[in-house]
Amino acid sequence: MALFARKRRAQLKERYEEGRHETPFVDGLTDEDLAHLNSLLPWSCFTVDANGRPFGAAAWEGKRSDPQPLPDRRIELFDERYNLGGRSVLEVGCFEGVHTIALCERARDVTAIDGRIENVVKTIVRCAFFDKRPTVFTHDIERSDPGDPRLRADLCHHMGVLYHLSDPVTHLRQLGEWTGHGLMLDTHYVNPEDVDGEYESDGRSYAYRRFGEARADPFSGMVDHSKWLTLDDIVGTLTEAGFANVDVAEERQERNGPRLLLFAEKG
Repeated sequence: MALFARKRRAQLKERYEEGRHETPFVDGLTDEDLAHLNSLLPWSCFTVDANGRPFGAAAWEGKRSDPQPLPDRRIELFDERYNLGGRSVLEVGCFEGVHTIALCERARDVTAIDGRIENVVKTIVRCAFFDKRPTVFTHDIERSDPGDPRLRADLCHHMGVLYHLSDPVTHLRQLGEWTGHGLMLDTHYVNPEDVDGEYESDGRSYAYRRFGEARADPFSGMVDHSKWLTLDDIVGTLTEAGFANVDVAEERQERNGPRLLLFAEKG
């Protein structure tokens, strides 16, 4: 524990020029108090306060080791597409609250969920120090009650979660019930030539590629494996879920495989 704390205190020796963001209840802290705050929770990413100091910590060398942007460019696209002001937003997979803050700065109200209780705690803490008050609670997508009325919102922000699920088709269908107007989805998918299995959901077969998951890894899923769907099945399932207009805005190749950004809107 002492080593854990020393590593985070050492980070305060750095001052970042990029990514500075006014953080109302961090900017006035002493370096010692901020270092202590950073040591209290197992952070895996960090933002930078107005003084250039990290709030949080890198996961490890090369993983979330740069300041997280506020806002992420995809939230700017989300806002341009749907005009978040005056709307309610459900954030699926809040991680440590970085996107939550940017959503709170734009939307009328934000509900943020995550399957890991530690992420819920970190999101609440980070948002409080940014003077933001979203509704945040633990919800395991594949095990918790999908009928919880708190999950309903005008819009859904869904980034980096779908490809960690063992039954992504069922979840895509649920998004049609939770979302009143529009969805932003950022996820990995599988090319048809890389499919290695099929599974059945609601009487239909879906091709997928299997990946191992590990609950102990903060960037992994909550079950032992995940299924990556094809692009066609993602778009088709969203259409069947009531999203009449599905726009694949980006397709990009990343280290772990192909990834997309799409917007889906109900008619």
